[in-house]
Amino acid sequence: MDEAVLRRLCEHVGSSLGAVHVKGGKPRLLQRLGGYNEAARFGPWAVLVDLDQDRECVVDFVRHWLPNPAEHMRFRVCVRQVESWLLADREQLSAFLAVPRATVPHDPDRCGHAKHEMVKLARRSTRRAVREEMVPRPRSGRPTGPAYSARLIEFARERWRPDVACERSESLQRCVARLAELTAPS
Repeated sequence: MDEAVLRRLCEHVGSSLGAVHVKGGKPRLLQRLGGYNEAARFGPWAVLVDLDQDRECVVDFVRHWLPNPAEHMRFRVCVRQVESWLLADREQLSAFLAVPRATVPHDPDRCGHAKHEMVKLARRSTRRAVREEMVPRPRSGRPTGPAYSARLIEFARERWRPDVACERSESLQRCVARLAELTAPS
């Protein structure tokens, strides 16, 4: 899902993604961040991770993991999860999930757990397919349904409007501005 969001954001600023390195999840990505930063001395690199509950403050998180970013490195952190940026396009998300717009949070950056919020919305959907695909089955022990990521990737690719979402998410707004710097003429 992070890749779909980052790809959409790059398109939004008039760029595109090259190779994508997402295998192994966040812990492995953070292990390799130093190498990615070294590569960013020679060309543009964008790294996107969720803050989750790792730290209280994004600035502290970034300083801890990347104290000396290379000129072409864009290490962006979603507050708290990438779902918060998707929640920020309230109109499109409410139509996609078939829920009332009023149920979609007004300030997604303040959602303590955007993934839970997304599942809660899906649970209220008037579309059976959305509920079956995105909501975890009872006693499954899983936080999301079987096609949760696939549905949100579809939303990010086809319906999500980063320009509109930026109006409700300061963290997304900062991300878009920093990505745009990579494509701006020197």
